[in-house]
Amino acid sequence: MNLSPQTTKQRFAMTPLGLAAVLMTFAASPLAAQTAAPAPATPPAAEAPAPAPATTPAAPADAPAPATTPAAPAAAAAPTTETGAPTAAYEAQKVVYHVNGKGGEEGKAYRAILGNIRNHIDAVGADKLDLRVVMHGDGIGMVQDAVDDQALQGTIIDLRNKGVRFLVCNNTLVARKIDPASLFEVSEEDVVPSGVAELGKLQMEGFAYIKP
Repeated sequence: MNLSPQTTKQRFAMTPLGLAAVLMTFAASPLAAQTAAPAPATPPAAEAPAPAPATTPAAPADAPAPATTPAAPAAAAAPTTETGAPTAAYEAQKVVYHVNGKGGEEGKAYRAILGNIRNHIDAVGADKLDLRVVMHGDGIGMVQDAVDDQALQGTIIDLRNKGVRFLVCNNTLVARKIDPASLFEVSEEDVVPSGVAELGKLQMEGFAYIKP
């Protein structure tokens, strides 16, 4: 079909009222729904700010310094004996050792007695000890054997230097006809009238009695 230019112009001419009708029809069509602008995206929720770290309030300038516990004083070193062993706090002592037996093989019994005396002095202290050794009967053998026994000699001399007195019974010397000069380191002052009487006398004076 052939349309004249006038007819074509008339078909496509549209009044304002007609244009409005066309637009309303298009808006209601499915195509308009498809071409509608997308809804704006919902912005993400804002993240809560992290709490600030706790801080210790500064002490005022005039606040007193915190108290400190003073260090404990160092313990004083315990006193030791000549052998390095710890000493106890012994009071001054007066002691008499009673010796009236034989020395046995190689004078072992005498060495043991002298060892006890040395330990006694080492524990108490020579300056706090008044110690006597009273010998009678077979006990005289201690100073007899020492004449030829250098080990006994050295021990007796050492104990004498620490204040020990070795006393010999005169009754034994007379009964056995022993010359005091034949004994090791025995002077006239070291001879007592009676060994047992001397033991009794010393105990009455407050000496403790020890029989090794």
